[in-house]
Amino acid sequence: MSGDYEDSDISLLKKELEATMAKNKFLEKEGKELKQEVLRLKSLVSSLKSLNNERKSLLWKKFQTNSIEVNNKDESQQKLKVHVQMPEQKAVEENLSSSQASPESKIRKDRQARVPKAPPRPTSATRPPYMEVNGSKVPPAPPPPPPPPSKMLVGLRAVRRVPEVMEFYRSLTRRDTIGSKPNSAGTLALANTRNMIGEIENRSSYLLTIKSDVETQGEFIDFLTREVENAAYKEISDVEAFVKWLDKELSYLVDERAVLKHFPKWPEQKADTLREAAFSYRDLKNLESEILSFKDNQKQPLPQALQRMQALQERLERSINNVERTRESTCKRYKAFEIPWEWMLDTGVIGRMKLTSMKLATEHMKRIAKELHSNECLQAEDLLLQGVRFAYRVHQFAGGFDEETTRSFEDLRKAGMAHQKR
Repeated sequence: MSGDYEDSDISLLKKELEATMAKNKFLEKEGKELKQEVLRLKSLVSSLKSLNNERKSLLWKKFQTNSIEVNNKDESQQKLKVHVQMPEQKAVEENLSSSQASPESKIRKDRQARVPKAPPRPTSATRPPYMEVNGSKVPPAPPPPPPPPSKMLVGLRAVRRVPEVMEFYRSLTRRDTIGSKPNSAGTLALANTRNMIGEIENRSSYLLTIKSDVETQGEFIDFLTREVENAAYKEISDVEAFVKWLDKELSYLVDERAVLKHFPKWPEQKADTLREAAFSYRDLKNLESEILSFKDNQKQPLPQALQRMQALQERLERSINNVERTRESTCKRYKAFEIPWEWMLDTGVIGRMKLTSMKLATEHMKRIAKELHSNECLQAEDLLLQGVRFAYRVHQFAGGFDEETTRSFEDLRKAGMAHQKR
């Protein structure tokens, strides 16, 4: 038996040694190819330099022969020849400069100065400082006072606490517990691609284009600088429209960060803060529309349907928690740059977003109640606990239930109690 083990170990070591030697041969071959490519590039560069020097020497010899012929003639002809040769010399210099025109001049011709479009107008028009009444200017009337706050934070729907939700949830959680499954680790993928010649060419043209933008787009960037510095809005939707316009204008530059760092007056901090506010509002608005348009597909299996609703609720809670966690410091920054910040409060978009979770709770409880009413329901107690747990989670997150969600909870509780009596 020991001899068999030794033979297997020796064969395994032989295979590993052969694989290592094959790998070394492959690396040596690749190294030789790279060295040959480097030598070829060096020879190409040296040949181009020698060709350029030969062209310069030929032009210089031609110019010298012309000057010697002029000196051998008499003064009268020399004066005449000088007048004739001056344009010829200029033509030679022009031909020399045109033949040796750098890629930078070509890129500069291609990159014309950008003419920016006007930024979007805010939806909330500002009031004039004075109004004309009977030929005299008087200050305008003050704006009407804001409406009194409703019972709920946002006031879109009447929401109240439902103690039955907490009582029913606690009664179920005393008896049963649901474990959580660990998440599986993701896979790791590696990619390694190399193209030396293309990388060198692309890098050089890229840097030349950046230099061209710095030299030709000064007025364009100065205009955008003034617009960003003067940006002051009352509605976050206006900020979103302004950032969309700004990104479209800046997309003309080959590399925004690389070009703008050459302009010290560019208000980078305010521009980044405007983008942060606009993107955060846009993401919340898209998530809100996704939840409000959610419809339960009755043909979809129950586990997948419930998982969809729970995933949406998790995304909603994560987004709201991210805003609330840094709300105090973020509001201070927004105030300093005259960016709307009231939408981040519970009386604004954040409060409205919390209410949208009740739609998910209603759909979730309706689907589970329907399943409990059917006689084919398996593991009814676990399913009931899952529904009540989700209802309790939304109840605590939204601050209560409205009438429709409360009715759905009562239907779920009745269905669960009826199933327990069977």
